[in-house]
Amino acid sequence: MDSIKEDLLPEEIDILNRLTNSTLDFNAMSVVSNLHRAAQRMRGKMEKEVLSHYSLSWTGFSLLYNLWIWGAMEMRKLAKSMGVTVATVSSIANTLERKDLCVRTVDQRDRRLVHLSLTDHGKDVIDELFPQFNRGETEIVSGLSVEEQQMLASLLRRISKNISE
Repeated sequence: MDSIKEDLLPEEIDILNRLTNSTLDFNAMSVVSNLHRAAQRMRGKMEKEVLSHYSLSWTGFSLLYNLWIWGAMEMRKLAKSMGVTVATVSSIANTLERKDLCVRTVDQRDRRLVHLSLTDHGKDVIDELFPQFNRGETEIVSGLSVEEQQMLASLLRRISKNISE
């Protein structure tokens, strides 16, 4: 109950119980709301302090990162890897293509399939950007011991498995 007291005022708890007319799981609510707040703050920090220097959004970075790690990818597979829709990948790819960071190629065997890959310039950008991004990640978790970081990563993987499609 201590973490709930940090997140909600007693009056809020009473109001929520009255409004929903049911017993609520405030521990779950606390975990999810704090996870959301942390993710939003992390994304904002990284976009402002690291990605903005490359005129990239979080999603644009995610696309470049996936292509850097896995090589050319079919757009549907890339969308799944990024946790976004194919339409989002297509929109981000339009922006990144204009910046000469990635390129689309149509599959010669099945013209319905479109693959994305990094351009040489895109590879140079992500090669330069990633160490800076990782320094930002290090700053974000700097208040946690190595053991706490490992425990948190493990717990977040378990949460991810609970909601995987």
